[in-house]
Amino acid sequence: MSDAVLRDLQQSADTSRRKFLVGVTTTLGAVGAVGIATPFVSSWNPSAKAKAAGAPVKVDISKILPGEQIRAEWRGKPVFVLRRTPEMLEAIKATKGVVADPNSEQPQQPAYAANEARAINAEIAVLVGICTHLGCSPQFRPEVGAPDLGDDWQGGYFCPCHGSKFDLAGRVYKAVPAPTNLLVPPHSYESDNVLIIGVDEETA
Repeated sequence: MSDAVLRDLQQSADTSRRKFLVGVTTTLGAVGAVGIATPFVSSWNPSAKAKAAGAPVKVDISKILPGEQIRAEWRGKPVFVLRRTPEMLEAIKATKGVVADPNSEQPQQPAYAANEARAINAEIAVLVGICTHLGCSPQFRPEVGAPDLGDDWQGGYFCPCHGSKFDLAGRVYKAVPAPTNLLVPPHSYESDNVLIIGVDEETA
């Protein structure tokens, strides 16, 4: 084989090798850029840890009909959001003699919710759905005079684990295992239709 042919073969091999190396380098560079960008972009979103630590939760309350309740989640806990009817608000007044803390003197709610309805807006109840006895989740029992709950039952929450009862403001009945009212979490309103759980003027 002549020297000229050998030189041509060598040059062709060198050219192919260069193209291969350039292609590999470009591909690795692109992969590296994506690898760097992905954690950067994902850092814009709240992490699960941040949510568990108490990141605020927005709730659209516009579609909750009077007498209906929805369940949200804040800090890994269920939060009951109930749109109370005028009859429900009257039922809260009727339980004053049977609940243990009718004036919400115990600190299970922010100062702005230390009222009869235990809320900023009396129509909307915002309650952590965990019984203050041993942590079960109470059932929403809005029916008045339910046969299994007694003649003084005006609607509210019943804990099936040990029988604790709470009225429609989350106030605990007397002589039940739960020692205190249901918690009212910090909350505020972004608008008439958007409730924010976990942030208010005190915690902002």
